[in-house]
Amino acid sequence: MKLVDEGVALAAPAAGGSALERALAFVNRVLMLVAGVTLLAGAIVLTESVFVRYFLRQSTDWQDETTVFLLVGSTFLSAPFVQQVRGHVGIEALPELLSPRANYYRGLFVDAVGLAFCAFFAWKSWTLLHEAWVDDQHTASSWGPPLWIPYCVMSIGMSVLCLQILAQLIGALARGAPK
Repeated sequence: MKLVDEGVALAAPAAGGSALERALAFVNRVLMLVAGVTLLAGAIVLTESVFVRYFLRQSTDWQDETTVFLLVGSTFLSAPFVQQVRGHVGIEALPELLSPRANYYRGLFVDAVGLAFCAFFAWKSWTLLHEAWVDDQHTASSWGPPLWIPYCVMSIGMSVLCLQILAQLIGALARGAPK
């Protein structure tokens, strides 16, 4: 699977893209760095949990939940970068069958629908974050960390993902359909 298909009209922007695309590329790199650190931290915490539980025969009350929070962070913070490089899983048969012009319009449609879905998801994430913060919501576990933590990461990741899709749509519209 290729991360970027240069033949697709809606491929990731070139280095000389718009100011918005360049700013998002920088933000995406920072978020990917944070996502990588959270993924590594999650692996370390989960490994420690297995060691403590099975070899030292001690209970663990915070490790599983911490790992879930870290993996949520890694997933949502890496999504904008994956969108930037068009690395999401896709079906490659249809673009191969369509003309470049038809594929351009298919890409616009897919991105518009994706933007609508992600915008709804981002809005709902911000709503959940607000409720968790105002109501001081915590998980039901014995450790009970605050729920605003994963909702905050979800909100940031989905909002930047929306900006990324919007920038790609604007770029594609500015370039226009192939002849």
